[in-house]
Amino acid sequence: MSLIEHGTVRPMTAVAWTSNTGTCPNNFTLISITEDGAAANFTRSFAIKSGYYLCYSKDLTNGKVVSDIQIISDKEALPHGYVCIEEHLEPKTSVSKKKRVCIRLLPVSQVDTAVLDIKLTAKSKMMLQHYTYVGDIHGYVLWCKRGHFSSPVPQPKPRKFSLDIRSLSLDQPTPLLPLRLSNLPPPAQPQGRLSQRRHSLHPTDNLDKSDCSLHGITALDGVPFSLHPDYDFQANEMSLQLNSQLNNIQIKSHMDIENEYNYTFTVEKSAAKRTRPSVSTECAQ
Repeated sequence: MSLIEHGTVRPMTAVAWTSNTGTCPNNFTLISITEDGAAANFTRSFAIKSGYYLCYSKDLTNGKVVSDIQIISDKEALPHGYVCIEEHLEPKTSVSKKKRVCIRLLPVSQVDTAVLDIKLTAKSKMMLQHYTYVGDIHGYVLWCKRGHFSSPVPQPKPRKFSLDIRSLSLDQPTPLLPLRLSNLPPPAQPQGRLSQRRHSLHPTDNLDKSDCSLHGITALDGVPFSLHPDYDFQANEMSLQLNSQLNNIQIKSHMDIENEYNYTFTVEKSAAKRTRPSVSTECAQ
């Protein structure tokens, strides 16, 4: 069964030029031999023996994958979204710019398919199954395989813990629990007058509280609630004034109210009985 059926194929994340295994970066694989058995050494000319190789990486640390790969000439503009592959060469060594290899990098979360592998052949007539022709470059043919990939699932780090069986024995006495806030005695209340509300609180009200952490403690815990003496003096003075006013109230009987507010309406009655003086016609004229 192939790796694709197993779902363990990882995509390519980078492609680069390198002089040899010494300059090849870590986590990169150098392509030293073509599929038809020839040396995959790209040389600038026949007179120069030293050359350079293609290498690729499948390290997903940077979070990007190679979604496509192309070969363009020096007269063509770089396609949008593509970048030329990196060069890890020895000093005074350069790569021919007549043809350039460019790739497109995309985040893993944005693609479902990517370049899974690349291969080289020295004979253009040779065909590779399941691979796509990319182009000719310096006497070699570049092939790539595209398809779905599966990113590795991060595995949790194992936790080391040990359980002493002897600690589960019933023969040994149970160690004392450390002091907690719930086990501490309540703080001593200072002497003084307490309000009726604070004094009426039962000390067992706090036993039902399950939150004994430091987050449940406030700066006012243990501070008694009492009024300032100035406010108590004013309250006593107001109560005395109110009592004096209540003592001056006289309760009147029904007869007292009738005698005090009795009115005979004699003036109104006499005014109603008076007749209006008549005016004769001659006087009016």
